[in-house]
Amino acid sequence: QVQLVESGGGLVQAGGSLRLSCAFSVSIFSFNVMGWYRQAPGKQRELVASITSGGSTNYGDFVKGRFTISRDSPKNTVYLQMNDLKPEDTAVYYCKVIRSVSAYWGQGTQVTVSS
Repeated sequence: QVQLVESGGGLVQAGGSLRLSCAFSVSIFSFNVMGWYRQAPGKQRELVASITSGGSTNYGDFVKGRFTISRDSPKNTVYLQMNDLKPEDTAVYYCKVIRSVSAYWGQGTQVTVSS
């Protein structure tokens, strides 16, 4: 079983920045893919960013260079640096990892961007 603990959400003004963290109970080297998803009220959950065990990254089209996903192996943590935040980025952000054939989700952290 893998446990994920997210942190870093909050309230920020448009144009501001936040860094989300997702700490894992096991080594990140056991994961195939780590990623961040988000879900706004009334909308489907969507991919924000992902990073593979090999370091390849993928971003949602709406990111447009504003967000960066990274990992810290010694800390077993993945980060999402979000810059130039917009009100439409308001959502609950979830961390997700895939290990072998299993997927694990965090509890979510709220990000609210005021205009």
